[in-house]
Amino acid sequence: MKERYAKIAGMAEALEADTARLLGDLIRIPSFSTEEREVVDRIRAEMERIGFDDVRIDGLGSVIGRIGDGPKTVAFDAHIDTVRTGDESLWTFDPFEGGVVDGMVRGRGASDQKGGMASMLAAARIVREIGLAKGLTLLFTGTVMEEDCDGLCWQYLVKEEGIRPDLVVITEPTDCRIYRGHRGRMEMTVRAAGLSCHGSDPTRGDNAIYKGSRIALEIEKLNTRLADDPFLGRGTICASQFFFTSPSQCAVPDSATVQVDRRLTAGEDKEKAVEELSDAAARAGVGGARVEVLRYEEKAYTGLVYGTDKYYPTWTLPEDSPWLLRAREAHREVFDAEADVGKWVFSTNGVATAGMFGIPTIGFGPGAEVYAHAPDERIPVRDLSRAAAFYAALAAKAGEA
Repeated sequence: MKERYAKIAGMAEALEADTARLLGDLIRIPSFSTEEREVVDRIRAEMERIGFDDVRIDGLGSVIGRIGDGPKTVAFDAHIDTVRTGDESLWTFDPFEGGVVDGMVRGRGASDQKGGMASMLAAARIVREIGLAKGLTLLFTGTVMEEDCDGLCWQYLVKEEGIRPDLVVITEPTDCRIYRGHRGRMEMTVRAAGLSCHGSDPTRGDNAIYKGSRIALEIEKLNTRLADDPFLGRGTICASQFFFTSPSQCAVPDSATVQVDRRLTAGEDKEKAVEELSDAAARAGVGGARVEVLRYEEKAYTGLVYGTDKYYPTWTLPEDSPWLLRAREAHREVFDAEADVGKWVFSTNGVATAGMFGIPTIGFGPGAEVYAHAPDERIPVRDLSRAAAFYAALAAKAGEA
């Protein structure tokens, strides 16, 4: 048995340069949310070259590769859309360079999270070479629109495609540690109504901006009252945007809307978050303020609109989960070391797989969270081979169980 895991580690290291080259190819193809068609085509071609048993594109545009047809299903997931580059003057190199410098693959999406996709495909090569898929169905999903709406792609896979794995492995960056959860999140607005009048005599109106400002200050105070959890940490809320309407620049505004980013810890859900935001408006002395959970209704590159509320549930895999124990065993076998186990600060597709559907989910990915959405994004080449080795070892452990 030890020889099997030594061979997995050796193959992953031997494939390291190929994995880095593939990642460079993926980085050089811009793939912002809803604009992923070209990178999906590149991934599909690579899956076909490797010799997957089946490769297809779902209605939302995600690419799904399958190896094996056994009764136990493990899915490895990487979202292959990225955020935009932001102010490119903050970058010291071309965001779509995709080159290797000082042991790092550089460019937008390197860490978040095309590196996970490249490592998954290297793992697929190892799985096929060694024959690790016996008794298993292994799915490798390159999913779309995660940066716009995390979990939407997996809502589609579960509800419309009927895919419900026994385990999902999220390959977002974890510094090659095992993660078992993260806080959920919501996007909400709270709207205060006013009464417009000419700005030359504002006493005749009711200024909605003042109301919205008082609400924003109460939102700041709300942070001190939110729930805390020993593992996931405290829930948070942030006033992230402010909008108003007014007949003109010389008029008292007749509405003001505060948009919030709400992070949900254990025990917090949509109903609780809405109630707390409504209470913050009441504490601000603003009667009749309207709280709304936002919806995502953007069109995928396939032309499909698959709307959902912007509510992304909290999730945690229990410490005694058999899948977590297998993951730790796989790490021990392939690296001869105990795994660090932690959690993400940000949100992932796990909000759907685990948060909505209760599918056991773990995280393990190359790269560091700190590079996500940042200028000069990069990923260590060494992380790519370590992640590939772990994915193949976990497949082996799943097959042994």
